[in-house]
Amino acid sequence: MSKETFMIEEIAKEIVLLLMKEHHVDMREALRLLYTSDTYARLIDLKTGLYTQSTAYVYEYLEKELATGKLS
Repeated sequence: MSKETFMIEEIAKEIVLLLMKEHHVDMREALRLLYTSDTYARLIDLKTGLYTQSTAYVYEYLEKELATGKLS
């Protein structure tokens, strides 16, 4: 496993846990919310460098996307 893949998986895991806690959804729904988002598409695109940011930073992007339906 590459360093980048590890970082992406760690951020994804932490975001799923945050979604479960803050949105009161089960794991399946949290995974769906994350994996179908534009935020996740950007997270796994190594060219964006989003995977190098903190979980909180990435989660803010996802929260905005979930609230508005788009990224800023």
